[in-house]
Amino acid sequence: MKIRTLFICGCAAMLAVSSYAKKPENNKDIQKQTQIMNERVSELMADRVKKDALKELSTINDAMLEELMEKERLMFPADELYGSHWVNHTVNPFHNIKINYPDSASIDCSQFVIPIDGDVRVTSKYGMRRRRMHRGIDLKVQIGDTIRAAFDGKIRIRSFERRGYGNYVVMRHPNGLETVYGHLSAFLVEENQIVRAGEPIGLGGNTGRSTGSHLHFEMRFLGIDLNPAELIDFENSVPHKDLYVFRNVKVNGRNSNIYTSSNTQFAYHRVKSGDTLGAISRRYGTTVSELCRLNGLKSTSVLRIGQSLKVGVGSTSTAASSAPATTQPKATTTSASAQSTRAAAPANSSPANEGAVYHKIQSGDTLSAIALKYGTTVNKLCQLNGITPKTTLRLGRSLRCS
Repeated sequence: MKIRTLFICGCAAMLAVSSYAKKPENNKDIQKQTQIMNERVSELMADRVKKDALKELSTINDAMLEELMEKERLMFPADELYGSHWVNHTVNPFHNIKINYPDSASIDCSQFVIPIDGDVRVTSKYGMRRRRMHRGIDLKVQIGDTIRAAFDGKIRIRSFERRGYGNYVVMRHPNGLETVYGHLSAFLVEENQIVRAGEPIGLGGNTGRSTGSHLHFEMRFLGIDLNPAELIDFENSVPHKDLYVFRNVKVNGRNSNIYTSSNTQFAYHRVKSGDTLGAISRRYGTTVSELCRLNGLKSTSVLRIGQSLKVGVGSTSTAASSAPATTQPKATTTSASAQSTRAAAPANSSPANEGAVYHKIQSGDTLSAIALKYGTTVNKLCQLNGITPKTTLRLGRSLRCS
């Protein structure tokens, strides 16, 4: 069509020139002028066709390059972080390997897909459970329910663990996360297979260390388990934020390799021979009083070897440091972050609300994220502030959190 248009334009140009040009004296002049005009039209047409071809070729090259980069991103997910360390036999790829963990990491959660169909019901949260660390979150499913990939990625492990995960899958994702799906009844993928977010990877089950059908779902970064509820609002099946910046918590000025997006993160210490409350508190940059408060102990309590102690890192307790070492800490001991939020309380708060904690709404805040930060629930926040879960949060507004 383009060549036909150019030909018509060329013919029109020839007619225009012939109408205004001096009338040739003989046939030889006519032939010469016609030949010159034909050559000029051919040059114009060739030049136009060449430009169009180069433009189309450039578009094709850009699309091919983008497609190749996407394939490479999925074939070698987060290779810049994991350094091509790809193993198919252990959930933590850096088990017994010393690596340098970054001070922070940006994680894109915008493409997250909830890994189960239907209503989401959390049956067990992340944290200590019956003296064992529960490194993920349990979601209720029936045997045979479809389990889906949370993000684009590549299957690193498809295996069975009798006393733990049962049938389980581990995926590595280009955003730097790895996700674990445990207690499956069947696999729908193979190791090293590339899978898109939302595609089926297995069927729900009750295999391994499990007392009922459910999906054990973990999120890990460089082998380190994260609390999935920090990233995902499971109540609404969406991320709290599209982009997270996780920071390596500092303990006594050094990286603890505990990654968190909140001001306070809890670690767990397993008591070893020779451990004392004083030594443990110094190791984690906290106080004996705070350890006692978190674990319901007294400073004179005898520690059992193998006992797990909850340790708060990333924040310090103010009143605890001044409490006498021989007395049990008071329940009113608060963290520095809690005190700073109290300072933001409305000036007209009544004496009855004197011990209340307030949060000033910032950009990106949601009720579920605020509830998670202050260790409460969305329903409790709504009761305290006379709002509903669908209320729009205004920037700068103060919400009572306790």
